Order: sequence, then C-alpha cells, then structure tokens
Amino acid sequence: MLIVHVHIEVKPEHVDAFKVACEDNSRNSLKEPGIARFDVLQQQDDPAKFVLVEVYTADDAPAAHKQTDHYKRWAATVAPMMAAPRTGLKYDRLYPQDGPP
Repeated sequence: MLIVHVHIEVKPEHVDAFKVACEDNSRNSLKEPGIARFDVLQQQDDPAKFVLVEVYTADDAPAAHKQTDHYKRWAATVAPMMAAPRTGLKYDRLYPQDGPP
C-alpha cells in the first residue's frame, strides 16, 4: 500500500473552481481498481491550501491513475490555478496493518 500526500497552494481567486475540479477527479479516481481512498482536504486557517490524500493498493496504480482522462483533465484545468508547484510526499502504512484503508 502506498499513500501519497499532494500539497497544493491555489491562487485565492481560484479556490472555488479548484474545489469543483477536485471533486470530479476524486469521484472518478475512486472508481479505479488500484485506489482505496482519494481525499481532498482544505486547510482550515488558509483556505487556499489543500492536501490530496491518495491511497493506492497496487504498485502500478499511481502510474495508471495518471493515464486516466479524469486525471489529465484535472491536471490541465488546475495548473493555471496554482500559486506554486504542487509537491507530493510518499508514505508507507505501518499501523494498523490489517485495518481498512
């Protein structure tokens, strides 16, 4: 299992449009066989900052995700909305080992 946290800062005037684009991407991503979770989080004290929490069940799932039409649509739509390049951090799940994602 691979967990990816994608940190994104959006230009303030694009926050609402960014949220709409993320809803479409998240909903469609959850239909992919290698994705267990795809959460979109908005920072409480700075609503222009977001974290995408992506939980993959297969090693090849992140690459497959980036080939989908919904990901390509999301990436093209949100690129001009970003205040800075997005960053991704990869994590391994340690505990619980036998619980749901």
